[in-house]
Amino acid sequence: MNIKILKAFKGDSILLSFLDSEKSERNILIDGGTGSTYYENRTKIKGDLFTLIESIKNKNKRIDLLILTHIDDDHIGGILRWFAKDKDAFKLIDKVWFNSGKTIAECFNLKENEELELTLDISDNSFTSVPQAKKFEDYLIEKNIWDKKIISKELTSEINGLKIKILTPTKRNLEKLLNEFKKPKHNYFTSGEESDWVIPLSDFITEESLKEYKFDEDDSVPNGSSITFILTFNKKNYVFLGDSHPTDIIESLTDLGFNKENPLISEILKVSHHGSCRNTNKELLEIIKTDNYIISSDGTSDNLPNKRTFSRIVNQNPNATIYFNYGKLPGFIFLDKDRQDFPNLKISSISEYI
Repeated sequence: MNIKILKAFKGDSILLSFLDSEKSERNILIDGGTGSTYYENRTKIKGDLFTLIESIKNKNKRIDLLILTHIDDDHIGGILRWFAKDKDAFKLIDKVWFNSGKTIAECFNLKENEELELTLDISDNSFTSVPQAKKFEDYLIEKNIWDKKIISKELTSEINGLKIKILTPTKRNLEKLLNEFKKPKHNYFTSGEESDWVIPLSDFITEESLKEYKFDEDDSVPNGSSITFILTFNKKNYVFLGDSHPTDIIESLTDLGFNKENPLISEILKVSHHGSCRNTNKELLEIIKTDNYIISSDGTSDNLPNKRTFSRIVNQNPNATIYFNYGKLPGFIFLDKDRQDFPNLKISSISEYI
């Protein structure tokens, strides 16, 4: 298994590549980051997603499955821009998993939420022609690449010897998304929270050891609708948590028979919501046992990742390795005191995990 962690700005974009039983390369793409992960319109700079797609084309390979975890721009924006600018994008993809507003409404026999509609500005000539607006769902249907089913808890799928077990969303998460979602009005590239990077790891650990400390969980409706899963290949597990809420993941893992005494053993954990302290709690870290934690964030929005998250990781596992897809970020986050207090903690930059 080869895992590429793209530089997706504040978002997620991850490619999983593996060989099937006939030694043919298979590819699963999870999200596409922000629009700039594919192409920055203002600077005309081509991003990691553009480079990745060209590489797949040049090798005459395909994207066997594209998983769009949820509707937030920092996860789906790069895919929308790719589809808008490359009229042949669909030819590279076999199947798309995406919980659209239309399919959720059909599932619950409820009225559609227009706020969930996504629009593509399709160009005939990738970067120069006048675009034509098209609904994203209509595009997926027209190009016959959408596996138009609800992707939710308890679904299991097998692709060329690789097993995917869906942990979230639950049906209640999806119904909540349909009923409550409104398009965000804030700028994704502004920081809305004060950074906690100047606080030592040990201070957080001391604070959270107090009886009165209470975990503050993320309540974002789109984050709660994230597609998250355990991927199993060659008897190893890999866990990808999107932007999910920890109580939902714990509930799913508990239903599968995992607990603190019998944790899920995983090769890696893609930490939820770019390392937000509201999406990773002590109980989650106790039920998923790994030494390898992956953070996807450039630190430009809401000062994510939160250092408090790393204090929970190191308190649970002092020998952890934390991987960052932006290699300069740890230099701003970790103090000399942190390295002295936790000498076995390993911090590394990552573009690829093999």
